[in-house]
Amino acid sequence: GVQDPQHEKIITVTTNGSIHSPKFPHTYPRNTVLVWRLVAVEENVWIQLTFDERFGLEDPEDDICKYDFVEVEEPSDGTVLGRWCGSSSVPSRQISKGNQIRIRFVSDEYFPSEPGFCIHYTLLIPHHTEAPSPSLLPPSSLPLDVLNNAVAGFSTVEELIRYLEPDRWQLDLEDLYRPTWQLLGKAYIHGRKSRVVDLNLLKEEVRLYSCTPRNFSVSLREELKRTDTIFWPLCLLVKRCGGNCACCHQSCNECQCVPTKVTKKYHEV
Repeated sequence: GVQDPQHEKIITVTTNGSIHSPKFPHTYPRNTVLVWRLVAVEENVWIQLTFDERFGLEDPEDDICKYDFVEVEEPSDGTVLGRWCGSSSVPSRQISKGNQIRIRFVSDEYFPSEPGFCIHYTLLIPHHTEAPSPSLLPPSSLPLDVLNNAVAGFSTVEELIRYLEPDRWQLDLEDLYRPTWQLLGKAYIHGRKSRVVDLNLLKEEVRLYSCTPRNFSVSLREELKRTDTIFWPLCLLVKRCGGNCACCHQSCNECQCVPTKVTKKYHEV
């Protein structure tokens, strides 16, 4: 296997085949970096990757694959088509844009899992296959799994908007950074459009921002003043007084809602 991430194992693809994590379907080794580049002999073909149903790597943290993962990259432009870990679902099928595709497997020094992964690769001829090239179709026409993998490869909002709306992405970007109705209020937006203030919308604004109980995230350790205990979950959503009580005239920083009723509730942690 290739341990140095600067080197990759080149596999010439002439027929169907597969690659897999070391010792598949058993526990893979720790501290491993493997890189494969699949290269089809003919230039006018695609390479399709299909993951085996037996799939299991170390679980993600906060839905992000930080530790053990396998990822697929498009060598022509360096786009990461997807990165996967855990065992809750099997990664979707991937299709290259050209006659090459790169696969990288990484495991750290902790918690190796089983069975690892196995990827079956096949050759596709563009005009004979039913699967359209992702690069030739607009995002709205792509299958959901292909679109999800494409979106996962972007690192900035600008890249995402440029991909989704190539004709008007700059206008969309300007709209994105303008204050929205959540900041200005729907009545304000409505007034700008029609020059008439809708009293029903104003009433809705009062209801939304009035002094009513609403969800707050509460840290259990800080709330209970305990440093000798490990809590799980670390925090809870609880309803507490919040909003604008309309009690401030000059300095609103000192304005606080006063509860008319206090209820004690218990949560199992």
